[in-house]
Amino acid sequence: MKHAATIAVVISGLGLAGCSSTLYRHLPYGQPAAAKFPPIDRTAPPAEYLIAPGDQLALSVFGEPEVSVEKLLVDEAGNIQVPLVGQVPVMNISPSAASSLIATKLGARYLRNPQVTVNVTTQDAQEVSIEGQVTKAGVYPVSNATTLLSAIALAQSPTRIAKLDEIVIFRTIAGERSAARFNLERVRAGLDPDPRIYGGDVVVVGFSQSKSIYRDIIAAAPLFNIFTRF
Repeated sequence: MKHAATIAVVISGLGLAGCSSTLYRHLPYGQPAAAKFPPIDRTAPPAEYLIAPGDQLALSVFGEPEVSVEKLLVDEAGNIQVPLVGQVPVMNISPSAASSLIATKLGARYLRNPQVTVNVTTQDAQEVSIEGQVTKAGVYPVSNATTLLSAIALAQSPTRIAKLDEIVIFRTIAGERSAARFNLERVRAGLDPDPRIYGGDVVVVGFSQSKSIYRDIIAAAPLFNIFTRF
């Protein structure tokens, strides 16, 4: 009877633990998550580089040496300081888009039909932060080919008590923080797309309370002699 009571408490605890994780349940999941954070399109031509904080740019305005600048640092907010115009937001847009934006601003008040060229001369290291139930949480470099699966591999895989259907990606898009939840087992099986990871992303691997309780039970089994041969 004593063993039966102990086992009943164990099963009850596992059931409650399995229902207790609701922190991320409001986030997009499945197809909505994949639409928000899409995978790498292998058939598409390589995407143009997107400017990031810490990058160094060169600004050239044809025939206007006073406005041209060899070194423009993109600040943490994603802005640069352009002569005559002042602050210009360039984060997460391509150099060609930045050229058009600056040309529009210069042409609106200062120059007639300015020919503007923006080049990225130095790229800041792009990194992803991986937290939660992984073997080695930390900050890791990313490339244009980094996906959720490869990012998790950088952190040496999830721990044994990770909640694999609660892998959350946080990303700042146009100054707004976005998030979506993924099921790592479905991604591994090819049932769900493997989302691309960008520099600045944060990946959080959830904690499975039920797995943790189960492992504690197994560790404590010899002490309680729960699994007795009848």
